[in-house]
Amino acid sequence: MWAVFAVLSAVFAALTSILAKVGIDGVNSNLATAVRTVVVVLMSWGMVFLTHAQSGLSEISRKSWIFLILSGLATGASWLCYYRALQLGEASKVVPIDKLSVVLTMILAFVFLHEECTWKSLIGCALIGAGTLLMVL
Repeated sequence: MWAVFAVLSAVFAALTSILAKVGIDGVNSNLATAVRTVVVVLMSWGMVFLTHAQSGLSEISRKSWIFLILSGLATGASWLCYYRALQLGEASKVVPIDKLSVVLTMILAFVFLHEECTWKSLIGCALIGAGTLLMVL
């Protein structure tokens, strides 16, 4: 089931890029990010209440709070930079560079999460990196 959600994530991420590129025309990129963030917050809390998950709020550990907050800060920084890059550049060039996050995530997962590093994953990382460079040059 995770693969279905991963594919849906990719589809929605692609839509996000195209819709954002059209939506930020003539709008300050920081303001556009703030508007988008409000929509995401409302949608997220809507899902929490729709699925009756709000009772789990008190069960979140201190460690989880810290890392979720840090993750939120990283997401915010990413979105602010992404929207500015998208406003200044072509979506067909900005998005592939943004997707280098796949390579960076794999490296960080190997180093910090001690996930298995195989030849297959290393070759995949190299191909994604090379493909990105090929698309943006």
